[in-house]
Amino acid sequence: MTDIIRHETNARMSQVVIHNGIAYLAGQIEGPAGDAGAQTRETLAEIDRLLALAGTDKTRLLTAQIWLADMSDFAAMNEVWDGWVPEGHAPARYTGESKLASPDYLVEIIVTAAV
Repeated sequence: MTDIIRHETNARMSQVVIHNGIAYLAGQIEGPAGDAGAQTRETLAEIDRLLALAGTDKTRLLTAQIWLADMSDFAAMNEVWDGWVPEGHAPARYTGESKLASPDYLVEIIVTAAV
């Protein structure tokens, strides 16, 4: 049986769960200050931190799910995203519009990565 490793766990959730060589990150939201570009930049920095905690990094991303409160922020988010993803290491990615936990949140990103 393969162990399940959890990081930054509380009564409701874990920020990272690792199983069978895959790191699953909880949805990351930063802010609520700033525009979509600023929130994306902060969120990706937090994802970098959590990936390091899991023993991996953004070159090993498998999937990314991005939720925008408003699709009109797609270009601003992509501008930051494109500068963050290492060339040749883009994950499978899906982006959609969704009402987020607070009207102040503009971007939520969920990733999985190989460890």
